[in-house]
Amino acid sequence: MTDTPITIASLTKMKAAGEKIATLTCYDAGFTHVLEDAGVEMILVGDSLGNVIQGQDTTLPVSVDDMVYHSACVARARRRALLVVDMPFLSYRSPRQALETAAQLMQRGGAQMVKLEGGGVQVETVRVLTGQGVPVCGHLGLQPQSVLKVGGYRVQGRDQDDARQIMADARALEDAGAGMLVLECVPVALAREISRALTIPVIGIGAGADCDGQVLVLYDLLGITPSAGEPARFVKNYLADRGDVGEAVAAYVEEVKSGVYPAAEHCFT
Repeated sequence: MTDTPITIASLTKMKAAGEKIATLTCYDAGFTHVLEDAGVEMILVGDSLGNVIQGQDTTLPVSVDDMVYHSACVARARRRALLVVDMPFLSYRSPRQALETAAQLMQRGGAQMVKLEGGGVQVETVRVLTGQGVPVCGHLGLQPQSVLKVGGYRVQGRDQDDARQIMADARALEDAGAGMLVLECVPVALAREISRALTIPVIGIGAGADCDGQVLVLYDLLGITPSAGEPARFVKNYLADRGDVGEAVAAYVEEVKSGVYPAAEHCFT
């Protein structure tokens, strides 16, 4: 590992070379140092902070100010990894509002790329953002900000029509200028097809090993799960057999790189 900063172009080259991209969520400076020392290429300041930091039931209450604060904490410690930040619920209802939100996340929070959920409905927003120089990561499949609409955390794309729509949305986001895509909780075969069809990196979470990279919520990797809840199928506790946080994160990076993670038991068909 070198100290050369990771860029979107770097990740695109990794995809082309068949080298897997290791990504984790992070919300503060201390863990940022741990992730970078372990060789993580991309850090996502996710609105999952609503669940794991704030104790919310969903990501919906998270505000732009919350995201700016945690992004800035990470940005001050970041040396190498690409810093991607979620645009929170209802903060990008129009292209104009999306530009205002992105400005806050990048100028005050130090974000290098913003992530938004949604397919065709977001194409114009992605086009406007990228036209103004804002790098954008899309998010398809299970979209946590829509959890109330879809009735829970469910696998997406099992139905043939749904799978075709996700593929069409993925292509549309890439055509609009998105530089990366996160696929969450979709069948392995669909994720493989989308990863091969797009030229931009596809990062999976519960989407199988054929994606160009993987992302997990850091707290899930460390086995910090609310006592009332069960870990999602794609979660693996890397701290259980190690006892050292740095070693646990390094083991995750190694398994992503080698293709050991995710294994069949972490995937959906």
